[in-house]
Amino acid sequence: MFAYLLTLLGVLAHAVPHAWLPFTAVGGSLLYFGARRPHWQGIVPVGLLALSDYYLTAHVYNFPFRAQDYLLTWAWYAAVIVLGAILLSSKTSVARIAAATAIAPTSFFLISNYAVWVSQRGMYPHTANGLMTCYTAALPFYRNDLVSTAIVTGLVFGIPLYTKHHEAAKQAQTL
Repeated sequence: MFAYLLTLLGVLAHAVPHAWLPFTAVGGSLLYFGARRPHWQGIVPVGLLALSDYYLTAHVYNFPFRAQDYLLTWAWYAAVIVLGAILLSSKTSVARIAAATAIAPTSFFLISNYAVWVSQRGMYPHTANGLMTCYTAALPFYRNDLVSTAIVTGLVFGIPLYTKHHEAAKQAQTL
């Protein structure tokens, strides 16, 4: 049940315009969902996030919504769920948490900004310098996503891991 609640937090953090607090729980919530729920249930967070993408585009930013512009993003949502299942479902460790925390926002940064560079004609020249300019412009968003993902994954995976190790150490002392 907690995976669904965390998913709702991720969707709300995504759907509510938040210039005053650049925080998103999307990456961390997707990693947790993948680690704790069966793969087929991943349609729920992907669908909710797709709906929030529609809402933001069409109603908050008043841009025309074209589903084809979001296919890569929606595939990324699903891929992060799979990443959570692979790295964090069975043997959760600090190294696995750190790897997932780095891979999720970094992959989104690389993929989404490459897509912007390719598809937004006139925004960035289709040269190596144009691509670097696109990535450079997105660095503040990447930083915020990386920090947000680290906070969420650190809390939802780190606290239980710490508690488990702390209890094991306590038990070893009493023996």
